[in-house]
Amino acid sequence: MDILVIGGGGREHAIVWALSKSEKAGKIYCAPGNAGIGQIAECVPIAVSEFEQLTAFALEKEIGLVVVGPDDPLADGIVDAFEAKDIPVFGPRKNAAEIEGSKTFMKDLLRKYSIPTAAYEKFGDYEQALAYLRSRTAPIVIKADGLAAGKGVTVAYTMEEAEEALRSMMLDKVFGDAGTQVVIEEFLEGQEMSILAFVDGETVRCMPAAQDHKPVYDGDKGPNTGGMGTYSPLPHIDQAIIDKAIESIVIPTAKAMVEEGRPFRGVLFAGLMISPDGTPKTIEFNARFGDPETQVVLPRLKTDLLEIFLAAVNGTLADIDIEWSEEAAVCVVQASGGYPASYPKGIVISGLDEVSSGESALVFHAGTAKNEAGEWVTNGGRVLGIVGRGTTIEEARAVAYAAAEGIDFEGKHQRTDIAAKALV
Repeated sequence: MDILVIGGGGREHAIVWALSKSEKAGKIYCAPGNAGIGQIAECVPIAVSEFEQLTAFALEKEIGLVVVGPDDPLADGIVDAFEAKDIPVFGPRKNAAEIEGSKTFMKDLLRKYSIPTAAYEKFGDYEQALAYLRSRTAPIVIKADGLAAGKGVTVAYTMEEAEEALRSMMLDKVFGDAGTQVVIEEFLEGQEMSILAFVDGETVRCMPAAQDHKPVYDGDKGPNTGGMGTYSPLPHIDQAIIDKAIESIVIPTAKAMVEEGRPFRGVLFAGLMISPDGTPKTIEFNARFGDPETQVVLPRLKTDLLEIFLAAVNGTLADIDIEWSEEAAVCVVQASGGYPASYPKGIVISGLDEVSSGESALVFHAGTAKNEAGEWVTNGGRVLGIVGRGTTIEEARAVAYAAAEGIDFEGKHQRTDIAAKALV
């Protein structure tokens, strides 16, 4: 079966890598892909927003399954476009992808079905939002309603910071139309946790829990990014708490989407906060694989990923067993200097081919290209995800950082504390 993966980042590289291990996989295409993905799949120069060209390509190549990676095309209805052409596609339809595309929709859904989340209010008027904000105390969270590449959330520790975030979103339009509406939300303290689940309507098959590191600097300092590193499993979080999160949040949300006439099919990603007393609450939902959570979860998957995708598409997810490895995985993201603000491209990367050949380490390309001289160069804010594997988090972490040391480019930035919380 020939496969088309939509997207071109580290998440898509991990998906292509996992699919390439399936005996049922034929040729794998990736649109648009990147230079790293091009080593194991054929990259197709079609943007994720070009639905007509993508569906035409899938028909021409007789693609047996399309897998959609990024959030923007899902929110814009790419799954509906493929289904209209009778092309099998893994991912939620537009009306289900709204659980990520609109934070106000997501928060209202959780409130309606009594699913645990932070207290909040939503606003489309700046003056009303400002008046409400001034009636609260810091720390407080300001969220742009729409998609903002993982950067539309400000955790404000002072009221001055909160007012600046509100002004930049609603008046300065730093996130465009995504900030037309905002959610102002109570600040939750505790441990963050990500649970991704394969979902087919009310059937939910959860993946092992992971933890992301959003802020750009060590110690969770600085602005939020798309993710600077992840690890899985979470030995410092009791399995009973993880089970409680699944039972009280993930499964009820899937059922709520069915009740709303928006059955979810694809990967439902719950971003959670575990309070000091062990109570899980919802921070956000995403409608697709997380990035870089995918890079540590899929290397632990023992079951054929293609079989899982096909089962979800065919409505038979309840009939298959999904097995996971006990090993640990840690991903360290290497970013361009200046990220998440402006950054240069075209910087030569050294040492990449030597690290890529390691057995314990995996290298997933997020933003790379080849220059005219055939050298690896940077082509994005997040450049590489270096994944270490081992029997423990400590061992996997050591492998990841040792491999990362072998790769260099001018301005390279990486956090040095990925998975340090799990060593306590």
